[in-house]
Amino acid sequence: MAVNSSMVPLGTPAPAFDLTAVEGGSVALKELKGSPATLVIFLSNHCPYVRHIESGIGALAREYGSRMSIVAICSNDSVNYPDDDATHLSEQAHRAGFPFPYLMDETQEVARAYRAACTPDFFLYDADLNLAYRGQFDGARPGNKIPVTGESLRAAIDAVLDERPVEGDQVPSVGCSIKWKPGG
Repeated sequence: MAVNSSMVPLGTPAPAFDLTAVEGGSVALKELKGSPATLVIFLSNHCPYVRHIESGIGALAREYGSRMSIVAICSNDSVNYPDDDATHLSEQAHRAGFPFPYLMDETQEVARAYRAACTPDFFLYDADLNLAYRGQFDGARPGNKIPVTGESLRAAIDAVLDERPVEGDQVPSVGCSIKWKPGG
């Protein structure tokens, strides 16, 4: 069943994190401070909504990555969803051409702090790490024949990089629900 992103209030500060990357090492939010824009994406490997746009995410990241910080986080229960374990996420990163760190949220505390609801779920922050955009990548969904362009997120990134407010309605992202651990 498809789930919409929770549309966290704009201006909300980015919650701190320090997570292990699937390729080794770790990344903390404080390391990203000072960038003119920071994009935090909640992703998974198994979700058809993510799979549909993952190459587009990789292309967007290669285009904008030198001008901003980008990280992806998988918060799914990898015991019950083994396609979302570190090995499979690493395979996804290579397949989709992700040039950014892909992080594991084993405790799911980061997803809760961000109020992430689905994969994909996009959170774009300004230079002060205040939320400027949360919403869809674009209008493409599995089966709807709309081309994957990233136009919604691209417009938001361009605005933040130009130090302008993101204009227009922000449409929620749609995807698979975060796969919470039992009792979570």
